[in-house]
Amino acid sequence: MDYVPKKFSPYRLKASDLQVRFCTNETQATREVFVAKLQRMGFDICVSEVFSPAPAAVAVLKERGLRPHLLVYDGVVPEFDSVEKDNPNCVVIGDAAEKFSYQNLNDAFRVLIGLEKPVLFSLGRGKYYKEDEGLNLDVGVYMKALEYACDVEAEVVVFLHQYACDVEAEVIGKPDPMFFQKVLDDMGIQSHQTLMIGDDLVNDVGGAQHCGMKGVQVRTGKYRPSDEKHPTVTADGYVDNLAEAVETILKLRGQ
Repeated sequence: MDYVPKKFSPYRLKASDLQVRFCTNETQATREVFVAKLQRMGFDICVSEVFSPAPAAVAVLKERGLRPHLLVYDGVVPEFDSVEKDNPNCVVIGDAAEKFSYQNLNDAFRVLIGLEKPVLFSLGRGKYYKEDEGLNLDVGVYMKALEYACDVEAEVVVFLHQYACDVEAEVIGKPDPMFFQKVLDDMGIQSHQTLMIGDDLVNDVGGAQHCGMKGVQVRTGKYRPSDEKHPTVTADGYVDNLAEAVETILKLRGQ
């Protein structure tokens, strides 16, 4: 992405009386690295305004006394520095990119299948995302593989574990309602006072709508023309880019 001039970015929203937060399922870098990248592109943004899955996962792990086996991208590992990882009793997966090898997935599977009560956390459940070279598989695909593998094993050991190995991932990040609620709590506002703008119809728009927000889809990134005929999620509006969204919001508010 190129430099984003002030008139085409959330600068104008932040200069108005509106509160702005950045919700991302970015799991290949810490928030500090992510924010620095956006700042170089011209965004007026600070770490406290960014909500991402890894810090939320750390809070859950500490609250529940869990020690994760991590299958995540190297760049996001520092987010978990404050969590004990020896003798893991759960698995956390994120967008690990090339680290989603057979060996690494099998290691995660072995941790889960060896637990009496398997716990799997997924930092999002997206199917794919867009990079410059094209679309890439996202964490949701590998999350489903681990769910499926443990479910199959549970059928085999049913008399020993009573389906204890039938595992369903706990999603931390969009579209998880609790993830959106943390953002609302941070701003001190209600869901009906909030508009979500994103390119992912299901995780951005649908997730926000499920929490009572309005959701607008940007026709960039993950957007597909078929999204506008999706059987279960209908955006409250569509814009061609972020600049159009900003202009529309301010115009409707008379600013």
